Amino acid sequence: MMNRIAFLAGLALLAGAPVNVQAHPHVFVDTGLALSIDAQGRLEAVEVTWAYDDFYSLLVFEDLGLDNDMDGLLNTAELGLLKGFDLNWVVGFEGDIYLRRGDTPISLLPPEHISTEVVDGRIITRHRRPLAGPVSADGVVIKAYDPTYYTAYTVNQGVTAGGGCDVDITPPDLDRAYTLVEELLYAMPADQAEEAYPEVGAAFADTVHVICGS
Repeated sequence: MMNRIAFLAGLALLAGAPVNVQAHPHVFVDTGLALSIDAQGRLEAVEVTWAYDDFYSLLVFEDLGLDNDMDGLLNTAELGLLKGFDLNWVVGFEGDIYLRRGDTPISLLPPEHISTEVVDGRIITRHRRPLAGPVSADGVVIKAYDPTYYTAYTVNQGVTAGGGCDVDITPPDLDRAYTLVEELLYAMPADQAEEAYPEVGAAFADTVHVICGS
C-alpha cells in the first residue's frame, strides 16, 4: 500500500455494550481521472490525480523533513525528495483504483509517475496506470477506494474520457454504506472489531460509468 504516515486511530468500542458505529477515514484525497481511449474505443490507461488533505500533507512534510520554514511551499530539491512518495507500493496493493467490465476485473500495470506539486499547502500527485491489455471502454466501471476505508477518496477533480466517450458519476448511498458498517461490526466480537475492521471502502466510493457511442 502507500507509504503512509503511521498514526493510531480506531473506533471506541465498549465491550458488551451497544456501540455507536461509524466508518471513520483518516486521510482524505480529492481524486481526478483521465481515461486514455484510442480511436477504436479501447481503454488503454487511466491517469490518476490525488490531492491530499492539508493535515495529511503536513504529516508527510514532517515525516520527510520538508518545508522547515512552514510556508507551505517546497523548493526544487524538496519536491525531488517528495517525488513518488505515494508510489512505494507493497506487493498485492491495487493502487486503490478498481476497474471492471461486467463481472470481469480489469488488470492494471504498476504506476508511472507523472508529476508532484504542492498547491496551497496540499500535496497533489499524478500517476498513470496502463491496462495490462486494452479493453472496450464502453461499459467500464471505475471505483477509487481503500477497502479498509482508512483513506477516503472523493472523485471531485474531474473525469475526462477520449475517443468520443462520456462518463457518468454516481455518488455512494451513504445510508446504505453506514448500515453495512453497523451490520458487519455487530456480527463480530467487539474485541476483534479494531483488529479486523471490515472492508467497507467500496460502499463509500463514487462509481464512474464509461459510456461510448450513441
